[in-house]
Amino acid sequence: MALVNVDDAGDSAGWSRRNRQKTKHKIPGEVDTPAVDYEKLKWLCSHQGLKGKGDIHGESSEEAHKFFMENYHQIFPGRRPLPGIPLGNQDRSTGPQAASKTSGPQVASKTSGPQTASKSSSNLSTGVPGSVPCVKKHQDESDHPESWSHEIKEHLSKLHKERKDLDPHVIHANRIKELRQIHRKLPYERTAADNAKVYRHLKEFPLLAGQLTDKELKELCTVTQLDVWRDEDYTVFGNLGFHIILKGSVVPQTDPWIKTNNMPVIFRSPTPLLTTTAFTDSPEIPELTVGDCFGTLEKVEGREPNSKILTVLTKSVPCEFLKISGNDYKRITEHIRERENSEKVDVIQSCQNYHLWPRQSLMKLANLLHWTTYPENTVLVTEGELCPFVGFIKSGECHVLRQVQVMHTLPNGKQEKRFKQVVMSRLKSGDSFGEISVLETEPMTSSIVTATDLELGIISPERLKELDDTTRSLMLQSSEQLCGQLSEDEIHNEYIDQELKREWNQFKHGVVVDVINHRGIRPGYGKWSN
Repeated sequence: MALVNVDDAGDSAGWSRRNRQKTKHKIPGEVDTPAVDYEKLKWLCSHQGLKGKGDIHGESSEEAHKFFMENYHQIFPGRRPLPGIPLGNQDRSTGPQAASKTSGPQVASKTSGPQTASKSSSNLSTGVPGSVPCVKKHQDESDHPESWSHEIKEHLSKLHKERKDLDPHVIHANRIKELRQIHRKLPYERTAADNAKVYRHLKEFPLLAGQLTDKELKELCTVTQLDVWRDEDYTVFGNLGFHIILKGSVVPQTDPWIKTNNMPVIFRSPTPLLTTTAFTDSPEIPELTVGDCFGTLEKVEGREPNSKILTVLTKSVPCEFLKISGNDYKRITEHIRERENSEKVDVIQSCQNYHLWPRQSLMKLANLLHWTTYPENTVLVTEGELCPFVGFIKSGECHVLRQVQVMHTLPNGKQEKRFKQVVMSRLKSGDSFGEISVLETEPMTSSIVTATDLELGIISPERLKELDDTTRSLMLQSSEQLCGQLSEDEIHNEYIDQELKREWNQFKHGVVVDVINHRGIRPGYGKWSN
């Protein structure tokens, strides 16, 4: 067996290997920095009023403790401060580091680190503008970390100030900004989320939302567009649509400069002008700025689109307007009206008495009908009284009740006559009621009570008077009284059947409950009932 020299084998291994024991590098000498300045420590501990752990003569005074806590950092020389959040109003000449630069215990005791911190927290809590740090101050103080604070109370006090998003001016500015961003897209480029944001913002403009329903406003949000004017002293015709100022300002050229659907306005001819230039010094002419409105949704009849009525002049350019065209408003409202009328016709025609009615007569009824809702257990009609309207059930269910006189047994065994309500039938989607009572002014033969939440289309007696005689006679021929052909014996027999079913169901339920709880400990049931 041959012997192998380990050193030689290591040298002849690979070109990338080296002997770590033979490799030598110069290591720079380390200069030990003392962790504690014992001179400062002696000076700090020799302060009058401090007591040691083994001293039995009492505790340290409050002033001595405060002095120690303000100056203990001086025993750690050359230590870099921990990173902190700078406070903009804090004085750099005060604080712990300023105390370390002074010489002697008297100068150090006069520094007010904690006092400075309490002062800044009080300023922040009161919301003084000078106490709010700005970005420039933060950048300047990044080179002076001694002005930073590690006290959590310094920064928690900022949370108690009023939030910016609660300021109505900030909310209004953000609303205008978001509307401008969304309307930089064309209507067909906007998403459903964009249209939802536009709808939410436009509801905050009362001059617009006050003259539209929710359906109309939602539909109009899909066709709103941005109108930009870059030249000064140009005329904007408000008769072409409704405008909301998003940027710039305008001056009204005529009075009035806005027309709503609920505001009757008489326009004179020829139209008197308030001014011919936007740069007027008259105090009687207001300046419309961001958030103001002008124009109209409905075009003024008998006037040309480029007439001088409802016109304004551009002043601060560029001007940006959110515009709702009058043609789009007319088209959308007609579409919504046709859709609602079609829905009403479908509900009326789904009723059994109106299956064979002609389309023209159904449209006459649909124009008089409007929707309403009723909660559960609401009495719509009382037996023996006039029906307040003609009803067409869209969704939900009602009970038709009749009164019957029966003998009631009292707890003492005596009997007396009482009136009871009997459910004779049920009305559901596709049923109607009240035609004969309203048209012939006859009392109802039964009561109607909602069994579930009900959505109902109603026609009031006043609106029915608008119908022609042919349609009124057609309604009378197609309608009949609810449960009007029933005799007293039939109602009484129905009451007896329902009472027997109710008693039988109660008996079955009691037996089942007693059997289930016979072996269980449940007070009031089974063997535990006694």
